[in-house]
Amino acid sequence: MTNADRAGSAQARRRLLGAGLALPLLGWRAVGAQALRPTPACGAADAAAIQTPAQTAGPYYTPNSPQRASLIEPGAPGTRLVLAGRVVTTACRPVSGALLDVWHCDAAGHYDNQGYRFRGHLFADGSGRYRLETIVPGLYPGRTRHIHIRVQAPGGQPLTTQLYFPREGSNAGDGLWQRALEIALTPRSDRQDGHFDFVLAV
Repeated sequence: MTNADRAGSAQARRRLLGAGLALPLLGWRAVGAQALRPTPACGAADAAAIQTPAQTAGPYYTPNSPQRASLIEPGAPGTRLVLAGRVVTTACRPVSGALLDVWHCDAAGHYDNQGYRFRGHLFADGSGRYRLETIVPGLYPGRTRHIHIRVQAPGGQPLTTQLYFPREGSNAGDGLWQRALEIALTPRSDRQDGHFDFVLAV
């Protein structure tokens, strides 16, 4: 074997070894890219969605709340909030007639545990849409600002969770707060418009 042959053979071995070392790295990158791929939004060609995270109901849930789409109490202080959105499945199909049971504290941070102030339930329409009128709740001691809600498809299991408000200084210090449960807020001159879509695994 000539010197030129030996040099060519060594160069070929180096290429082969380099390719072999690169394979695990390429495989890791491919897996990492796949794991970090964002979930498609509803309406995309390969639409899918992740179920809304469940959270504790807390100590102040009261069953048999009145059916109403407005929790506004006459004379009660607080910034008006209109919360709207959809209830869909993980396949992005609307959940017609979904039950939404809502409760939260008043503007001063107090829950009504004797009656039904700022408590009520409503049903999504045939397209899974809902619209609720209430107020922005106050700060309950030890918690950031939040709204409790149970969402249930007809004949399905209820999903109990909590909704949060963006840009609240107390969010980071609340062990239950999750960014995925933040309401999208749009300020208006006379109210706050909020949007949140619930995703149920049905």
